[in-house]
Amino acid sequence: MNLSLFAEAFMPLLRATGTTLSLALLSYAVGQVLGLLVALALVSRSRLVSLPAFLYTFCLRGSPLLVQVFLLYYALAQIEAVRTSILWPYLREPFFCAVLAIGLNSSAYVGELMRGAITNVARGQWEAAQVLGLGRGQAFVYIVLPQAYRAALPALGNEAILVLKATALASVITLMDVTGVARTLVADTYAPFEIFALAGLFYLAIGYVITRAFGLVEQVLSIPGTTPGRL
Repeated sequence: MNLSLFAEAFMPLLRATGTTLSLALLSYAVGQVLGLLVALALVSRSRLVSLPAFLYTFCLRGSPLLVQVFLLYYALAQIEAVRTSILWPYLREPFFCAVLAIGLNSSAYVGELMRGAITNVARGQWEAAQVLGLGRGQAFVYIVLPQAYRAALPALGNEAILVLKATALASVITLMDVTGVARTLVADTYAPFEIFALAGLFYLAIGYVITRAFGLVEQVLSIPGTTPGRL
């Protein structure tokens, strides 16, 4: 083991954490927004709405994320209509494609998480909202949805960690995140153990911060006398 390589690789990997964090945060945000819409579609009473949402989650959860990244970045570029569309300036950028692929994949999982959380809210909550004079939409926004998010928060925290780890796949489309820089350093130094071990420590440090942040949010939002993450 060459300890000097740790010092040599530290700063390049530290600079790459900015790309990794940006990628993770944007992908997670995309997943949360689209995931809620997917959840609303899944709990819809209309089959015309719920069936497409089911197929969406089935396809994205059932296929490898790496394949989805390749499809967005490489396969779409082979379609002439895509290359001449207004979306091409974005779809040819690896960062945009990585955010889109990871965000879409995450939205499928978040959609199922939120579907379960929404359907697990006690029926009495809806009835109490009606007694208070709230419409169905108001009851959902002000009564049901906050309780669903409180219950789903631990799972959403786990999803944030999964999104962070998924960002490592972005290096296969030339994005220089922590993994991408680590691969370049390995090619230069022929020292995979030291470089990837240090890269792994960076991911662990970021993951620890995310875990602690969600833990604090759970404590703040928890109801006194109940276990955090439960209604």
